[in-house]
Parts: sequence; structure tokens; C-alpha cells
Amino acid sequence: MKNRILHAPLAVLPLALLAGFGASASHAQSAAESTLKETVVTATRVETRTDAVLSDVVVIDAEVIQQSAGRSLSEVLSRNAGLQMSSNGGLGKQSGLFIRGTEARHVLLLIDGVRYGSSTAGSANWDNIPLNAIDRIEVLKGPASALYGSDAVGGVVQIFTKRGLKGFHPNASVTLGSFGHREVNAGLSGGNDTVTYNLSVGALREDGFSSTNRNVAFGNHNPDKDGFDQDSLSASLRWAIAPGWTTDLNFTQADGTSQFDQGPGTFNARIESITRVAGWGLERKWSADSRTQLRVSRSDDQADTFSAPGAPSVFNTSQTQITLQHDWNTAVGNLLVGAESIKEAVSGTQAYAVHSRTTDAVFVGLTGQAGQHLWQANLRRDENSQFGGATTGFASYGFQITPNWRPHMAYGTSFKMPSFNTLYYVSPFFTGNPSTQPERGKNREVGLTYSQGLHEVKLTRFDNRVRGFITIQPAVTNVPRARLEGWSLAYTGSAGAWSWFTNLELLDARNELNHRKLQRRADEVLTASLDHKTGAWTWGTSVQLVSERFDDAANARRLPGFGTVDLHARYAVNKDWSLALRLNNVGDKFYETAYGYNQPGRATYVTLNWAPQK
Repeated sequence: MKNRILHAPLAVLPLALLAGFGASASHAQSAAESTLKETVVTATRVETRTDAVLSDVVVIDAEVIQQSAGRSLSEVLSRNAGLQMSSNGGLGKQSGLFIRGTEARHVLLLIDGVRYGSSTAGSANWDNIPLNAIDRIEVLKGPASALYGSDAVGGVVQIFTKRGLKGFHPNASVTLGSFGHREVNAGLSGGNDTVTYNLSVGALREDGFSSTNRNVAFGNHNPDKDGFDQDSLSASLRWAIAPGWTTDLNFTQADGTSQFDQGPGTFNARIESITRVAGWGLERKWSADSRTQLRVSRSDDQADTFSAPGAPSVFNTSQTQITLQHDWNTAVGNLLVGAESIKEAVSGTQAYAVHSRTTDAVFVGLTGQAGQHLWQANLRRDENSQFGGATTGFASYGFQITPNWRPHMAYGTSFKMPSFNTLYYVSPFFTGNPSTQPERGKNREVGLTYSQGLHEVKLTRFDNRVRGFITIQPAVTNVPRARLEGWSLAYTGSAGAWSWFTNLELLDARNELNHRKLQRRADEVLTASLDHKTGAWTWGTSVQLVSERFDDAANARRLPGFGTVDLHARYAVNKDWSLALRLNNVGDKFYETAYGYNQPGRATYVTLNWAPQK
């Protein structure tokens, strides 16, 4: 029985840390208390002040993204949002993200509000999204099917690409680094009160390192370099066509080629990927408290795998999405109503019994605050052409005991449709199961938030139970239930020239049928960062500590725990030019997040930035 729960000392640790902080941070007053709080969108589908959001949301801003030279999107998220990741090698290689212990398929990825991912693999492709196109990232932890439908069992990651600003703002950067890393980015942003625009382009080349070692399965190790190339373009246009009316266009595409091992002396295998997201929106603002939005968008995920001479193995997914949403402020809060239609289509070399499916949905939500009381409620009904209907809900309530202390509790349900591969894919090593059914989750959480000035501590206890959990080992089937429970403790703060972030997660993620741990999830993960600004200099460090995990569902193969330290510095040469230095994995630590696959050792990157300031 003791293996079913968190060890007592670790379960008590968040409470002890929070109690200790409460005694010291109460004196950390800041003039920034009067500064307007930033807003987030992902937690409610409308702009909401962060101090009015009850859900656990992490924001990764443009400065942090700019400091992430040499990192993949998965690495940025794992080190700055407290997520766990697994990766089959270095930059551009297949990776997965786990939010609160849920599967990689349980994380919904949105790019400018558009669903993006592979309907064949059943999860997002994190490895071909260009960091240079991203302005900010919001990470919502906890179920969000009541907002977005299928996939959001563990949470949502939403990427916001760069948008136009009034005036004329060119920019460019060049990065050189370890593993033969070369990267050039350029952009142009501008406009006036009527029209704003942005254009960003980038080219990345990296020779890489061997993505595998001798432990990799099927004898696929080849001690050569496995490189990654990527070319990207992102553009947006916003036009105020009449008083109260605006329309916008956005487009992002990245073409990537990633090499991988298939055994010594064999054909040089590679995957050629295309990531494409395009959208058009029309907004009518009826008043300061009421607006209607219509969005038509499409995302494409294409992957051609050349594992032998001749024709490639092809997997293509397109998702076409139409969303109509209206929100307005009422006496009881911000009321949201909407309807959505999503069509998934797959094609390629695999003969699927079904090639497309459509989901039509309606949703409603209410987010509000009155005195010391805060609340959020969402309800959504999805009708899928393949699996029928699913109704999901979310409700949370918070009470502001004092200006600094706020407890909250929440309950949410979720569901995840099986992927086309899970249902129909057949290979010598995998056989799909057409009888696989959707997974359905129920999550309970309680939390306590302390905030004062620019200091915030959030302690959350979560318990997510997924019924019909899909496993592929030893065969594709729905097992009765998986349980993902634990604690998370996050502290964000600043004082003078110093700022910091830390996140501790204590997790117990298990298959309830056999009580074994879910693979590649660590029970304890700590991430922390510290930054300092003085004059023309900005410098900082970040740390990640990860406990041991099991690489397989049978819990027979362990992955050792590890710790890494990164350093970064930036010097403003003048108002237009800056020079940045980044040193990743200072201790040259060898570690694996997937058995047999190497992760980057010590790596140095130098970036020259040009961004004229008026």
C-alpha cells in the first residue's frame, strides 16, 4: 500500500516550504503592486487578469524564449513551466511532454488558438516549431476539455506568435554554437492605428551528435552525427476595417529535416517534416463589454520518413477548424458562449480503415468575481462522427481570505479520442485495435495561493483518474484506470534587480490495473531559475533536478536521476545591438530521458542581436 501514495516527508515538504515563505515574503513590498496584472487567455478562452484566474497557468515571455539558444520547444517548456519531457536525441528529434503525469497525447497544443498535432500519432509534434516565431507561451495545467474538447486531459500549451506593433521595427540575429549550430533570424514589424503587420523568417542548421547509444533497441545505434535543418516563416496582419470591426490573418510554416540512427553502415535515415498553421479571424466589438469572434483556420502536420532507399513512409494530418464565440461582461461575471466544428483528415502510405472524422461542439462558460469570492464554470458538448457524444465540465471556486491568501478547489472532466494509429496502424512491431474507446478523466484539485507585490506562491494538490486508459504494451487496449496524483509548488518573485522562478512537482503516476508506474515519469522534479539585471548586463542561471524513472511499462528498466545547470548572460552594446552568451549543461552531465537516446552535453551558444530603438 505504501507504494500507492507519495512518501510522507515529500508530501509534507510543500506545506513546510509555503509556511516558511509566508513569514519572510510578507515584508517584500514592491512598488509594482500598483502595476496592472498581465492577462492570459488559455484558462478561460477570453482575456482574464492573472490574479483572477484560479487555474494553474505559467506564462513564458519573449525574453525567456530569446534566451533559449540551442533549446527545443520541449526543453523550454520543461525548464520554465515545470513539465516533464522525454526525447529521442537532440534538437529536432521526437519528444513528448507530460503535464502532471498524464501521457504526451493528453496535452493539447494550440498555435494562435488553432489546434495543431498529428491525428495519426495522437499527439503534438513539438520538434519542428521554430522558437524565433514565438512571442509568448501560456501553459494551463489541469483538464481543459470543457474549454477545448478532446486531448486536453492533462492541460494545454498555447503558443502566441509575434504580432505587429505601431511604427517600424526591424530586427535580426545570428547565433553560432556547439554541435555545429548555425542560426539566422530576421523580422519586420510595423503599422499604424488601422493596420499592423509582422513578418519573421529563420534558418537553422545543426550538425548534431549521435542521437543514440549502444543501449538503444533493435541495434539501431550508429555513432555518427544526427543533424537537424529548419527553415521557417511566420506572418500576421491585423486591420481595423471599421469602427468596432477588425479582421486578422496569421500564417506560420516550418520545414524541417531531422536525421536519425538505423544501425551502423545503413542508409542515412531522415524525417522531412512540414508544420503549417493558417487562420483568418473577424471580430465585432459591440461595446466595451461585448464582442463576437469568428475564426476559420487550418493546421497541417506532414512527415515523410526515409528509412530506406526508395519511396518514403508518409503520414499527413490536416485539421480544419471553425469557431464562433461571443463573450460579454454581466452582473455575475464574463459569460462565454460558442460553437465549434473540427474536421480531422489523414492520408499517407498507411491504409487506414477510416480517413477522416468530424467533431461539432457547443460550449458555455462563466468566470467572475464578487468581493472575496471567485468562480469559473465551463460546460461543453462534443459530437464526434466516429465515437458519438461527450459532455465535459469544469468548476472552480476561490475565496480571498485576506488580500494575500486565497484557497481554491476545482473539479473537471475530460476525454481523449484514440488516434488513427491506435485504431488502425499495422506494422511488424505494432498492431492497432479498432475497438479502442476514448479515455475519460476526472480531476480533483485543491490549492492555496499567496501573493504580495511581485511575489506569488502557489501550492496545488491534484488527483486525476483516467478511465479506459490506453496502453500499447504489450498490446493496444483500454485498461480500467490510471491514476495521476501529486503536489506542485511554484514560487515566482522579484526584488530590485533580481527575479526568480522555482517549481517542485511530487508525482505518483500509475496504471491502476497492475499498480506499476507510468513510464518516463519522475516522482520528483525541481526546476529553478535566477536572473539579475545591472546596467547593460543581464545574467542568470537555471537548474533542473529529476529523480529516477522507469523507461518501460513493466517497470523493469530504470533511468537514473540527473541534474543540470545552465548559465546565460546578455550585454547591451548600445541601444540597438546586444551580445548574448549561453552555456547549457555546465557540468557536461550524461543523462537520458528515453533509454538508449543521448541528450546534449555541455554546449555554448553566442548570439548577436540587432533591434533598432527610436
